[in-house]
Amino acid sequence: MKQLSLAAPGGLDRLALQDVPDPGAPGPGEIRVRVRASSLNYHDYLVVTGGSPTQDGRIPMADGAGVVEAVGEGVEEFAAGDAVVSCFFPLWQDGPAVDGDFSRVPGDGLDGYAREVVVRPAGWFTRAPAGWSHAESATITTAGLTAWRALVVDGGLKAGDVVLALGTGGVSVYALQLAKAMGATVVVTSSSDEKLERVRALGADHTVNYRETPKWGRTVLELTGGRGADHVIEVGGPGTLPQSVRAVRIGGHIALIGVLTGAAGEVPTALLMARQARLQGLIVGSRREQADFVRALEATGLRPVVDRSFGLAEAADAFRYQESGRHLGKICLEF
Repeated sequence: MKQLSLAAPGGLDRLALQDVPDPGAPGPGEIRVRVRASSLNYHDYLVVTGGSPTQDGRIPMADGAGVVEAVGEGVEEFAAGDAVVSCFFPLWQDGPAVDGDFSRVPGDGLDGYAREVVVRPAGWFTRAPAGWSHAESATITTAGLTAWRALVVDGGLKAGDVVLALGTGGVSVYALQLAKAMGATVVVTSSSDEKLERVRALGADHTVNYRETPKWGRTVLELTGGRGADHVIEVGGPGTLPQSVRAVRIGGHIALIGVLTGAAGEVPTALLMARQARLQGLIVGSRREQADFVRALEATGLRPVVDRSFGLAEAADAFRYQESGRHLGKICLEF
């Protein structure tokens, strides 16, 4: 079978497609999955470019979707032919968070899904939504579940709420779609008028070009009649957090998801205190939360936005496309 591996210390020119032995039949409690797709995330980009150093020869990609080819002894949840999708934290099955780093995440601390076949414990996967393509399903593991946890699990999203989503990447577009499906009003920011036009077509109620309006927190307050956003999908980090705090309503919720503008910076503590807002960091979610999310996707009929797909051998080109920032929604690998 074919797999992609990353030579230390990382870099897109150090990704290599290899022919390796087939992993064989699954053992007790395991399933054999023919992987058909993965999707790119900022975390994957950090790994492959060396920004998040990993072991020499690591197989990248946290997201994996495909078809069960065989099940081992004792496996009852899955059968051959089932469509499945991987879990970001395979050992976090349920309950409170148990991981504070990426040492047990496929594609980082563990080998990931940039390969044609894997044999893994059954609990490392959930079923995929009925009728979805493998590329669509691969967007669930990281981006989709992050948006679900931020808005529904941690945020308690309800109809009539206001959601502010920063940018038009995978998490933010998923958040827009989820919020609209659940009856919320959505504000989206971007530096591209073309992308803002596209998110309006997806249902965004208000859009703000943050390059033209650098004090966009005040604009969000104006758009919401002075109330502010109930939920903020904060993917920027220190460069955007002050405006997010200004935009959130009194008693609102800011889900701190990304660090696109840096790993550390100042927090406007006085304003955060005055807003009496909850600032909560999060990294994806548990297997139970993913299973709940899959059911919600089927119930709402929501389908993810896949901007473009590449082949496994074209992974470096896919990451260069991600680097360019031209995409809206998710970039996938299909193989």
